Amino acid sequence: MEYRRLNSSEIEILKKQNCTAEDWGNIHVAHPFNPERIWNVRFSGNVKIGVFEKGIILPGGKNMTSGLYSSSVHNCTIGNNVLINKVSLIANYDIDDEVIVHNTNSIYVEGETTFGNGVELEILNEGGGRELKIYDRLSAQIAYMIVLYRHDEKFIDAINLMISDYADNKKSNRGFIGSGSIISNSNIIKNLWIGDLTEIKGASELENGTLLSNSEAPIYIGSGVKAKSFIIQSGSSVDSFAYLNKCFVGQGVQIGKQYSAENSAFFANCEGFHGEACSVFAGPYTVTHHKSTLLIAGLFSFYNAGSGTNQSNHMYKLGPVHQGILERGSKTGSFSYLLWPCRIGAFTAVIGKHYSNFDTTEFPFSYIAEEDGKSVLTPAMNLLTVGTRRDSEKWPVRDRRKDPEKFDQIIFDMLNPCTIGKILKGVKVLQDQYSTASKEQEFVTYKGINIRRLLLRTSSKYYEMALKIYFGKTLADRLMEFAQIKSLAELKKELDSRNEKVTNEWIDVCGLIAPSVLINEILQQVGEGKINDLTSIQTELKSVFDSYAENNWIWCLNTIETKLNLKLNDWTKETLIKLIDEWKQNSIKLNNIIAKDDQKEFDAIAMIGFGIDGNEEVKKKDFEAVRGTYEKNKFVKQLESESQAIEQKAKELFSFIENLE
Repeated sequence: MEYRRLNSSEIEILKKQNCTAEDWGNIHVAHPFNPERIWNVRFSGNVKIGVFEKGIILPGGKNMTSGLYSSSVHNCTIGNNVLINKVSLIANYDIDDEVIVHNTNSIYVEGETTFGNGVELEILNEGGGRELKIYDRLSAQIAYMIVLYRHDEKFIDAINLMISDYADNKKSNRGFIGSGSIISNSNIIKNLWIGDLTEIKGASELENGTLLSNSEAPIYIGSGVKAKSFIIQSGSSVDSFAYLNKCFVGQGVQIGKQYSAENSAFFANCEGFHGEACSVFAGPYTVTHHKSTLLIAGLFSFYNAGSGTNQSNHMYKLGPVHQGILERGSKTGSFSYLLWPCRIGAFTAVIGKHYSNFDTTEFPFSYIAEEDGKSVLTPAMNLLTVGTRRDSEKWPVRDRRKDPEKFDQIIFDMLNPCTIGKILKGVKVLQDQYSTASKEQEFVTYKGINIRRLLLRTSSKYYEMALKIYFGKTLADRLMEFAQIKSLAELKKELDSRNEKVTNEWIDVCGLIAPSVLINEILQQVGEGKINDLTSIQTELKSVFDSYAENNWIWCLNTIETKLNLKLNDWTKETLIKLIDEWKQNSIKLNNIIAKDDQKEFDAIAMIGFGIDGNEEVKKKDFEAVRGTYEKNKFVKQLESESQAIEQKAKELFSFIENLE
């Protein structure tokens, strides 16, 4: 945009409209310039002013013309059709087109700032040693590697240098407000980079941060919010007197209702309301909604914290140096308590208070309960509940990320090479424990947790059900890709995918289910300088994400061959039919068990409190009016529909297999 100096007549008009300037020669304007759009403004420093032609509608419907009114403007570039009204000070900012800044105390940059980039969080371990340098394009996977892989000194040194260089490139003594943004009724905004279409409404104090908003996924900052040294990514909202100090907020996150957090990171689709977080690594879909809940020094993902959930990381010896891990899909019941260090297996529900340290990573889909002061594990049983199935299906539907560029790479499959790999280990442990335990024993103990001896075989049986479902479903999905093939030999040739790199252990990299060897390769390449920028690391992680389906099949095939002793070369039609039939039978059986669990939500106990002033018939009618009936329940119908689809798919695959030459 081309600018010119004010002429003498324009200056006179501005003076009559109660405007002042330290030096009118430092005020430059675009063409056409209308001085009637500037009233009661104090100018200082170098100021460039765009064109004011459009009207502005303020919240509540009040009409105003774009322009500058009753404000103090210092050293700013102001775009076209901007409204700055009743702003005590706006200084050292580049303001894009159609921005509204209304009734706000001060917006300014003081000295040089990196806008929150490079801020170091003391995360996961409150005592230090796992520091996370944040930046505005950070992903859950990169953060996971920085925080959890401190043993790889070359990687840590290299990536920290990259982030420092990135932060240095962001360093500036001028801020930015993106086009279409609205800032109103706020107090102090200092050293902020503000992306397009951001809305800041009634914020108390924002300092040293980036709001990575854009037109596809705007950011909202609401009333009473205080935030210092932070990054907030696209599509997120922070509202209702929330307090953030040294925090990272990823895409599609919601924080509010007086939530307090420090030295914590919240990745895609997290929710934090009412409670408190300290040194928390909240992976995707971590949810805490209750005022009495404290999360501290823990790694979580796909996690739901019950009211009053609490953890301890301080044994009053060397300070708050302990940490805990709840693997994906875990839950904690109301007023549950965990003494760190602990590691909880995936999709595990924790109930009660636990004062011992244990590791149940080899037992996903379990319950951990407190019985007479003892921590007791019930393996596999959470696989059979309606809650676990509902959770696994709701997460992809509740993805709030609207930004075309998604930083966190998330695999939603409940049964995947990581959880199945854990189950395979768990089955062996249960079988070994059963073979060595005395019949007089009520419990066996493994890695600090107690397991009832009589449940060892039952739990193994349910884990075996999960294995058959995974193997058969993965095979079924693969077979559907080759429906045009006519011969068994040709089919086996197509199924024969070999890549030794992905046949060993898989890990959950905070949402990304991946072969550990591929993650280790990225670590090595970064440490050796072969990958030398943050964008390239993210590209490599995206490549791992994109290859999930293919690598999942390779791992599944290898596991069928090694664990079930079914070599692909020896497969017959009967082998294929057996694997598909086991998938069908066990999937439908599991759905029926889950449906039966759901039926408990409609029994006589569930009706307590309904029909409060009536008889049994009124109680039943009141319940049905509010909750509906079991037969018409949406989730029950979904299970029935899924079982029918499995039957049909299996039928089609049986026909396909039988017709192979």
